[in-house]
Amino acid sequence: MTIAHEIAHVGNVELLTPEPDRSRWFFTRVMGLTEVGAEGDSVYLRTWDDYEHHTLKLTAHHTSGIRRTALRTWSQEALDRRVKAIEEAGLAVGWRDGDPGIGPTYVFRDPDGHELELYWESEWYQPPPELKPSLKNQAQAYPAMGVCVRRLDHVNFLSAEVEPSTEFLQDALGGRTTEQIRLDSGVIAGRWLHFTNKSYDIVYTRDWTGANGRLHHIAFATDTREDILRAADIFLDNDIFIETGPHKHAIQQTFFLYVYEPGGNRIELCNPCARLVLAPDWKPITWTETERAKGQAWGLKTIESFHTHGTPPVPVDPGPEAGGGPVGVE
Repeated sequence: MTIAHEIAHVGNVELLTPEPDRSRWFFTRVMGLTEVGAEGDSVYLRTWDDYEHHTLKLTAHHTSGIRRTALRTWSQEALDRRVKAIEEAGLAVGWRDGDPGIGPTYVFRDPDGHELELYWESEWYQPPPELKPSLKNQAQAYPAMGVCVRRLDHVNFLSAEVEPSTEFLQDALGGRTTEQIRLDSGVIAGRWLHFTNKSYDIVYTRDWTGANGRLHHIAFATDTREDILRAADIFLDNDIFIETGPHKHAIQQTFFLYVYEPGGNRIELCNPCARLVLAPDWKPITWTETERAKGQAWGLKTIESFHTHGTPPVPVDPGPEAGGGPVGVE
């Protein structure tokens, strides 16, 4: 059975950091997110055009990485149907109370071990007077702080094997592949999945260390390409490590910049972000190993750390035995 429009979008992510104070400073003062609450070892932050309570839950931890990714469904009925499919796949964790602003959530894991959750009930953000926008169709006033990213765009997971997890998201959640990388061996090294007309929401790329459950990056959308160029200066002024970019990806045609936040997690700025896929009979674009060896569409050559750095860090050096050497992630 074809599953369509059961998942609305990526709602929020919980990011782990061993440097909570510095990571909090990065996301508020440098990236321009607004803090909307704190609970225990976590703070809740939001991008200025997110309609929900929060976009990012930042949690103090002994290491870096992503704890969970939350997806909002189209309805309560869609949530119930997806829960049944997850249970039938044998990957359920179970129901739990949601974070502030979120109703009951259903937690599960993909075959690689990444934790995800589904929810429907959501509290729409009500800004305080000082953040009330002039336009009633905008979630809050533009904060004019740092980069001022507009919204969360996508999550890129590292996975020991790409196909089991992407097939699970296709079968249980209705994800569809827009683009992928196929190695000469036939192995899928990367796959870009979407749930609606946005060309990608979740990405899985092969972890050349052979580890499970790691993060490659989370990505935030900016309004314009010029915002990314300005962001590079802001990162430079604030001593934020720029890993690579600005360049243009061949896959998905994204203009991008990658940095490491103080906790060690890779963060992407992107624009244009996901393209619109309007064709209901879209056929996945498959990139070959030779095509991906050419690197980016334009810009500098992809640097080695882009293929090897992930969080949490693992003390394993990638080599031929880990999969034959890296091929461009995006």
